Amino acid sequence: MNEQQNIEERLWNFIDGTLPAQEKSVVEQLVATDAAWKAKYKELLEVSELLKTSELDSPSLRFTKNVMEAIAMTHVAPVTKKYLNNKIIWGIGFFFIALLVGFLIYGFAQMDFSGGKETTISKDLGKLDFSKFFSNTWVNVFMMINVVLGLFLLDNYLSNKRKEFRKA
Repeated sequence: MNEQQNIEERLWNFIDGTLPAQEKSVVEQLVATDAAWKAKYKELLEVSELLKTSELDSPSLRFTKNVMEAIAMTHVAPVTKKYLNNKIIWGIGFFFIALLVGFLIYGFAQMDFSGGKETTISKDLGKLDFSKFFSNTWVNVFMMINVVLGLFLLDNYLSNKRKEFRKA
């Protein structure tokens, strides 16, 4: 089948006159000596002549308008407001919030509060070694993704509140 397509492609290029001179002589020799090439050449030459002599029908003047009217008559499905279930969205949001709260609890558990009366939380936060938590690249990437997703969730929540406020 691939050889047949190659023959057709070379013959079309020969008929169109786009072959290089060296390949043109090879195709002329194949058409003169090989029966399959000669039959295919005659067939393609007839198709080429038919295409040159036939006149293509032009569309009516109202073609575009008719198409647009036909499209307007079809019922287009309205855009749905909810592609995802709200319970899934809230579940994902609660998961990320719980994850952030877990990080905070873990961080506060690592602090040393046994300093006496003069020790304050601000001094303890200064002594906290954050390199333990954020030294791994994957933890940093995970935290950035959580922050971005949390911001998307907040934006979605606030835009829904804004829409409800405008409706009221």
